[in-house]
Amino acid sequence: MITEKDRKYLKRCIELAREALEKGNAPFGSILVSQNGEVLFEDHNRTSGGDNTQHPEFAIARWAANNMQETDRLHATVYTSGEHCSMCASAHALAGLGRIVYASSTRQLKEWQEGMDADPGRLKGLSIQEVVNDIEVDGPDEFLSEEVKELQFAYLESQKESR
Repeated sequence: MITEKDRKYLKRCIELAREALEKGNAPFGSILVSQNGEVLFEDHNRTSGGDNTQHPEFAIARWAANNMQETDRLHATVYTSGEHCSMCASAHALAGLGRIVYASSTRQLKEWQEGMDADPGRLKGLSIQEVVNDIEVDGPDEFLSEEVKELQFAYLESQKESR
């Protein structure tokens, strides 16, 4: 269940997603929060340069694996504007991170893309639970997902215009 405390972190993720969009990237933002509420790492999509693996959730998993003890990783939470893709969900699990909380789901993103006649990309769009085992997952948030939808629509519109 998503709490008001969770929403505070999710709002920061949406700010990061907005920053990504302003820099020409797909609008996704994520933060890693310790068990005691400290923001340890934050990032946004950096795919505009052509490397489509530059997702913030993947960067978080890499950072956590290199900078945190195993127990601390397990008790940390990753907050993100959009549900992890299969690559990022796998990295999350392999790094041994804990709970995931997201504002909008993969299912919602697929629906938005279909509504805009956008290219669905090469990934199947699996949910986190279809990719990994034994990770606590909460999302989407019905209110914050509307903010994410606006960012995604702006991005999809910009992609249509650049073709």
